Amino acid sequence: MLKELVINAGSSTLKWKLFSMPDEQILASGLVDRIDLPASVFTAQQPGQEKYRITQDNITYDLAATMVLSYLKDQGAVEHLHEISGIGHRVVAGGEYFKDSVLVDNEVLAQIKELSQYAPLHNPIEARYIEIFMQLLPKARQVAVFDTSLYAEMPKVNYLYPIPYEYYTEYGVRKYGAHGTSHRYVAQRAAEMLGRPLEDLKLITCHLGSGSSITAFDQGQVIDTSMGFTPLGGVMMATRAGDLDASLVAFLAEKLEISVEEVVDILNQKSGLLGISQLSPDQRDLEEAAPTNPQAQLALDMFINRVVRFIGSYVAELGGLDAIVFTAGCGENAIEVRQKIADQLSYFGLAVDASRNDVRGKERKISPDNAAVDVLVVPTNEELMIVRDVQRLAN
Repeated sequence: MLKELVINAGSSTLKWKLFSMPDEQILASGLVDRIDLPASVFTAQQPGQEKYRITQDNITYDLAATMVLSYLKDQGAVEHLHEISGIGHRVVAGGEYFKDSVLVDNEVLAQIKELSQYAPLHNPIEARYIEIFMQLLPKARQVAVFDTSLYAEMPKVNYLYPIPYEYYTEYGVRKYGAHGTSHRYVAQRAAEMLGRPLEDLKLITCHLGSGSSITAFDQGQVIDTSMGFTPLGGVMMATRAGDLDASLVAFLAEKLEISVEEVVDILNQKSGLLGISQLSPDQRDLEEAAPTNPQAQLALDMFINRVVRFIGSYVAELGGLDAIVFTAGCGENAIEVRQKIADQLSYFGLAVDASRNDVRGKERKISPDNAAVDVLVVPTNEELMIVRDVQRLAN
C-alpha cells in the first residue's frame, strides 16, 4: 500500500488529504484556515475518530505544512513520514507549458513561478508549498496538477480573443479556463454512471459554486469553457461579475476616480450575486430573502439566466447533447436552481424528475428515464483526481 498526500493551497487556506493507494481510501484529511491571520485554525480528522482542532495566531505557510506532517505522525496516520511516497499539488495556472500533470523538478518549479502573472493570487503560494514539501520530504515525488491543463488544447477558434494576434503570440493572451480538475472528474464519473465511454458523449459539465464555470466535451475532448484569461470571466458568480463589456472598466475608473486595478478588484470581490443583491454572495441567503427582497430575487434570476445562456451556446457548438452534469456547492445542493435551469432548457430535451431531483450532495441521475438528455448530479472530487495523477505519473 502506498500513502500519497494531496495539497490544495489557497491564499489563506490549506486543504489536504492523505490517501492509501491504489485502493483510494482516505486515511486522514484536514484544513488550515486563516493562514497568516489572527486566530488561525488547524482541523483534521481520521475515519472513526473525533475531529482534531487547534487555534493559534498567525500560522504561517511553513508552519501549516509542518503541522500537517506532525499531525499525521503524532496521531498515527503514518508511523514514519517516509511512508508518504508522493505529494500532489493543485496549481491553478499552467499556461500553455503544461498540458498534463507533471513531476516537479527545479525547472518545472521555475516555470510555475513564471506563470504567476496569470494567477497572481495562487501560483506563488502553490510554488511556495512545493518548495516547503520538497524540503520536508525530499524523497517523496512532487506532482503538479494544473487547473488549466484540461483546456490547453481547446480549438483555437474558441480560446483566442478577437484582438491583435500578436497579443497571443507575445503575451499569451488567450482563454485558459479554470476548475479543470473538477470538470475532468465529473465528466469521467458521468460517463461511468451512464455506462458509455466519454469518447462517445456530447457532454456539458456545470461547476456551480462560489466560483462557477461551464465546460463542453465532445467525444472526450474539451471544445469550450466559460472562464477566460482569468477566473473573472464567464457566468455571473458569488462576487465575480463574469463576462461584460470591457469598456466598462475604463468608464468606471473615470467615474469613480480609481485605478483600473481597483475596478478589477470590484469586479472580482464586490460584484456578482453580492453586487446585485447588495445583501450576500451566498445563494442560500438570497433564497431565504427573495420572497420579500426584489434585489435578492433579481440576483438569483440573473445567475440562472447566465448559466442558461452558456449551456444553450454550447449545445449549439456541440450540435446536440447527450448529458448535462451539475457539481460543486450550488450544483450539488441547489434543488430549485437545477429545476429552473432544466425548465428554461426544456426545448433541448432537458427535464428533471421532481422526486429524483430532491437530493443534495449525492450522485444521482435526476432526469426521467425517457428524457432525451440525461441530467446528473455528481459531487466533485478534485483531490481524488490529483492523487490518481500522482499514481499515474509514478507508474
